[in-house]
Amino acid sequence: MRRLPLLVAACLLPCLVSACSLFEGGALGRKYVVFFGQDSAALDQPSRKVVAEAAEAAADNPDMEVLVAGYAAAHGSLSADEALSVKRGEIVASALRADGVAANRIHLSSRKPANEDPRVAARRVEIDFSR
Repeated sequence: MRRLPLLVAACLLPCLVSACSLFEGGALGRKYVVFFGQDSAALDQPSRKVVAEAAEAAADNPDMEVLVAGYAAAHGSLSADEALSVKRGEIVASALRADGVAANRIHLSSRKPANEDPRVAARRVEIDFSR
């Protein structure tokens, strides 16, 4: 019986955290990550879902800028890897625009290729929000 208050608190904590993050500006506390196949800039269905969720967050926060950063692994030609990170970012930015995000709110950047794990970590685009 003494564990009941602890159990109730554990069940309510996620609800309280969600309410706080919505109160503090919603998308500020969440980064959306779109993953790609190796040497690919194509969006698959799970990636399209992530972009759609980010576009919805952008619609819910019209005063925020949308930051799109493309990544690629450093495993081949440096210029080709950089071009891939740019292309990935452009593909995601284009999908955000198609989902209703105004082009003037989207700020695109690419990160220099790093010696990260090329299997997953470096094959991504991060979507974040800023005021």
